[in-house]
Amino acid sequence: MSIAPNSILALDQGTSSSRAIVFGTSGRIEALAQRELPQSYPRPGWVEHDPRRIWADQIATARAALAKASAGGDGVGAVGIANQRETTVLWDRATGEPLHPAIVWQDRRTADICAALRAQGLEAEVRARTGLLLDPYFSGTKLKWLLDQLPGSRQRAARGELAFGTVDSWLLWMLSGGADASTRAQAVHATDVGNASRTLLWNIHSQAWDETLLRALDIPPALLPRVHASSHVYAHTAPGLLPRILPIGALAGDQQAAMFGQACFRPGLAKNTYGTGCFLLLHTGGAAQASHSGLLTTAAARLDGQAPQYALEGSVFVGGAVVQWLRDGLHAIAASGEVEGLAQSVPDAGGVVFVPAFTGLGAPYWRADATGTITGLTRGSTMAHVARAALESIAFQSAALLQAMNRDVQAAGGQPVAELRVDGGASANDLLMQFQADLLGIPVVRPQVLETTALGAAYLAGLSCGMYAGLDAVESLWAAQRRFEPALAPAQAQARMQEWEHAVRKALAA
Repeated sequence: MSIAPNSILALDQGTSSSRAIVFGTSGRIEALAQRELPQSYPRPGWVEHDPRRIWADQIATARAALAKASAGGDGVGAVGIANQRETTVLWDRATGEPLHPAIVWQDRRTADICAALRAQGLEAEVRARTGLLLDPYFSGTKLKWLLDQLPGSRQRAARGELAFGTVDSWLLWMLSGGADASTRAQAVHATDVGNASRTLLWNIHSQAWDETLLRALDIPPALLPRVHASSHVYAHTAPGLLPRILPIGALAGDQQAAMFGQACFRPGLAKNTYGTGCFLLLHTGGAAQASHSGLLTTAAARLDGQAPQYALEGSVFVGGAVVQWLRDGLHAIAASGEVEGLAQSVPDAGGVVFVPAFTGLGAPYWRADATGTITGLTRGSTMAHVARAALESIAFQSAALLQAMNRDVQAAGGQPVAELRVDGGASANDLLMQFQADLLGIPVVRPQVLETTALGAAYLAGLSCGMYAGLDAVESLWAAQRRFEPALAPAQAQARMQEWEHAVRKALAA
C-alpha cells in the first residue's frame, strides 16, 4: 500500500558537491547523501566540470537518500532541483552526449569576449535589458565561446540538433528521459526564470529571451530552453530512474533557492549564503531595482501564476573556497573544519589582510584581472594569522556587498537592511559569523536548518504539487538557531573596512 506524500526529495547540485536530501514537510532533514565533485583547471583561469559525472553523482545520491529515508522514500511526493548557476552545458539532443566539459561559473576564459562587446558599446544595453554586467561570470559568453570553438556547432544549433542549459536544465533533461535512448524523445528542455536571468540572454522586463542580445552574441534561439516559474511541474521522472515516478516540481538557481528557504519572500529581507562563493540577495518585490553600486538585478524564485519577483544581488567569487585553498593548496589544515580552531589560536590577524581574488573580484568591484594578495606580513606572522585573515576575507567581502546594497536601497528611498539571514557551510563557523555581525553593525541570524538551498527547492516543489497551502505555511516553518549581535564599535568596524579596501587597491594594482 502506498504512503500518502509526506516528504520531498531535493537535489542540490553545487560547485563542489552533488547532494540529495529528503525533507519532511516540516522542513526537517530525514535523509542525506552527498558526493564530492572533482574540479578541473585545464588552464589558468579556466574551471570545468564533467556533465556526465554531475549526472552520475546526482542520480546516485538521489537513490541513496531515498534508500535511507523512512519506508524507502515511499512518502516522497515530489522532486525539486537547485543548481550551481551560470555553469554552461551544451549537448546533443539525439545522443545525449555533452559536446564539451561544462564551463563553470568561476571560469574567466571569456574575458576577451566581454571586453570586445564592451568596446562595441553594449555594456549599458546589456545592463538595461538583463540587470547584469558584461562579465565572464555569466552563461551567455560561455555559450558563445563554445559555438565559436566547436566546428559546425552553430549550424547544428540552428537546426535544433543541440541544446544549451545551465545545470538545472541538464538534470531536468536527463531525469525526464534524456538518460536513456529509448525515452530521449520525451526529455524536457526547460529552465526557470531565476536561472534564465543569469544568462545575459533573458530580458528581465519583457520576461523573454532577448532577440537583440542573441544577435549580438550570435546564438541561435533553437538552442534555448523553455522558461517557467520556479515552482512549476516541469515533467515526471522517467521510468526506472527512481523507485517510482515522481513529479519534478521545481527548478531554482542555488541562490534564489536559498533565499526562498530562508523565507525571504518580502521586500527588505536579505540572506547571505557562505558556500564556495558568497551570495547576498535582497528581495525587492515586484520592482526590478537598478543598482548604481556594482550590484546585479536578478529574478527571484516565483510561483506559478505569481507576478515577477526580483532581488538585488552581490556575488563574491571566493568565499569558502579560500578555506579549501588553505587545505589543498597550502596544506595548512587537513580538513576544512580545522580552520576555526587554527584561526582562534591567535587573538587577531596581526595586521594580515587576505584578498582571495583567485578568479578575479566580483561585486562590487568587478575586476576580472585581479589576483590574490596577502598584505601586512611580518616576521611574526604565522599560519594562524593567515588562517584568521582568510576567514576575515569572507566577512570583509560580504560587508562590502551589504554596504553597496544599502547605498542602492537608500538612494531609492528605502530602509537599510535591518538583519542578515545566513546559511551555507561556512555559516556554521561562529568566529566568522561574529566578525560578520561586528563589521555590519546589525544582527546576523543563523537558522535551524542550514541546508537552505536544498530546503528552498523542496518548498518550491511542495508548493507546485499542493503539499503546502501557500507562502504563509512555508514562512511559519522558518526558525532561528542563533543570533550574533554586533560587539565592535562602529568606528572600529569602519577602520577595519578601510584596511580591507586598502588591501583591495593593492590587489588591483598588482
